[in-house]
Amino acid sequence: MPEPSPSAPKVIDIQGIMDLLPHRYPILLVDRILDYELGQWIRGLKNISMSEIFFQGHFPKRPVFPGVLIVEAMAQTGGCLIMQQYEERAKKVIYFMGIDGVKFRKPVLPGDQMIMEIKVLSMKPKICKMRGEAFVDGQKVAEAVFMSMLMDLAEGESK
Repeated sequence: MPEPSPSAPKVIDIQGIMDLLPHRYPILLVDRILDYELGQWIRGLKNISMSEIFFQGHFPKRPVFPGVLIVEAMAQTGGCLIMQQYEERAKKVIYFMGIDGVKFRKPVLPGDQMIMEIKVLSMKPKICKMRGEAFVDGQKVAEAVFMSMLMDLAEGESK
């Protein structure tokens, strides 16, 4: 996966993430970007807190972070990388196009800190293919290959 930058890491805080993505609570699933290389790779962090609303039902006696949200967290991390390339990103939105090869290897639990590492496999003007891996305590918990499509917002539409 990505190698850390030889220089100081490029960190993006939650405010910067919200400038890049349209997502908000309860579906914003990236807390911090730890480092990235534009157009190449990105590493993000999600703190898994028992206060997440979905733990009420998934599962009441043994809370487990839903796998679909792990994939969404990886995709949002990738979206943070892609959206940085566009100056007029307020006029654009990125959507899932496809997901392949999803594997879940270990449950993610409240109290865990999940690190998502995303690598760009191919990038065309509006379509990006990325490979994501998620880790907790250095152990891989999930992986997937996903495609995203960048679209222009309609005039007057906002994120």
